[in-house]
Amino acid sequence: MSRPKIRHLALYTPDTDKLAAFYVNVFDMEITLRAGPIGKGPVFLSDGYMNLAILPATTHGEAAVGLNHFGLLVDDIEAITEKLIAEGVGEPSMRPAGRYAEFRAADPLGNAFDLSEHGFQEDQAARDKRATAGLDPAAGSGEQ
Repeated sequence: MSRPKIRHLALYTPDTDKLAAFYVNVFDMEITLRAGPIGKGPVFLSDGYMNLAILPATTHGEAAVGLNHFGLLVDDIEAITEKLIAEGVGEPSMRPAGRYAEFRAADPLGNAFDLSEHGFQEDQAARDKRATAGLDPAAGSGEQ
């Protein structure tokens, strides 16, 4: 099995478009996806290798500004799950439909990370896993 690789980071901000523009202008990142209202919805960027999710934070205290989670591309979710359990942090939880990774877990200090065998995009294999777990009734139909 190859070593798991960090492939994305996620940041919370009150103005997603403003922070996305910073990374586009300073680091020449490319916007790969925009979701929701301009300035308020998530913006997903890439440098061609790493992905950066710019997620909306509000002043109502639901989410702190700054790092939210990071993502790891892994060869074998089951093998990683066994290691997580052995470390005492428990099984990763399956992410809901429409998310860009199949699973979410946390380290012993509570730092969240996503795990994906398929990369960080919604794909049919991930949808099929969610359907098997009863989390995605539209899986297999090709609908998003």
